[in-house]
Amino acid sequence: MDCVGCGSSAVNERREVTARGYRRYRCRDCGRQFNERSGGVLNRACLPSDIIAFVGFCRLRYRLTLRDLSEIMASRGIEISHETVRDWEVKLLPIMGNALRKRRHGTRRAAGVSWYVDETYLKVRGRWCYLYRAIDRDGNLIDAMLSEHRDMQAAKAFFRSARATMGIRPDLVTTDGHGSYPRAIRIVLGKTVQHRTSVYLNNRLEQDHREIKGRIRCMRGLKKPRGCRSLLPRTMGLRTLLRPRRRHNQIVSASLRRARFAKATFIALNIMQNA
Repeated sequence: MDCVGCGSSAVNERREVTARGYRRYRCRDCGRQFNERSGGVLNRACLPSDIIAFVGFCRLRYRLTLRDLSEIMASRGIEISHETVRDWEVKLLPIMGNALRKRRHGTRRAAGVSWYVDETYLKVRGRWCYLYRAIDRDGNLIDAMLSEHRDMQAAKAFFRSARATMGIRPDLVTTDGHGSYPRAIRIVLGKTVQHRTSVYLNNRLEQDHREIKGRIRCMRGLKKPRGCRSLLPRTMGLRTLLRPRRRHNQIVSASLRRARFAKATFIALNIMQNA
């Protein structure tokens, strides 16, 4: 472990540990003392990292409010307020989102890469906003973006974000026929990308909007655009990580489903514990 102060690798591990059980270190160059969690976003948190990571995972994965999570932890003998859960969420979501974006970067390079793009309506603090989403032919998330407008600028910004996230350009893009898409695809993705408009071929994405609406319903609406831009893309990114299917309409046995869920859960918890 390198020093969190000067970055030196000349570090000695001390015999004693912290009150939470974390190993302590001392830098021989600058003399600074630190532990395993120093320098991270959870450094001064009141609970161990594994418990905080579990709360963050439940917040992203399940339809639970902040007070629901506070009550669940109270039933296990850990008293925390819903504002503490909110503070953990603010710290962990950006790190979780960046890690999931890096995992998606450069994947699915097979020939005939196809994207399905659509947007849905969401009301944030009494005003209608638009959630742009894109998935591939197997249902895996490409990218998501919340915008206050549904116009050419929003479409171009979304395609730029999706291209940067994946690191590749698709061969085919399917949309619902909104007028801003053809020009945005030509400008951002290039003239060689084929664009088709079909309501029925986009049903796989249209049906998935219900999951997002159900996730928002338990929160009793959305209060701030900034919080929505942080929560919703990370929630959908985790859902993609936990998906048991690797291909569209793939049949997955119960044992394989449990094994894939356990592996993906370990990856997500490890990302948040090491934040």
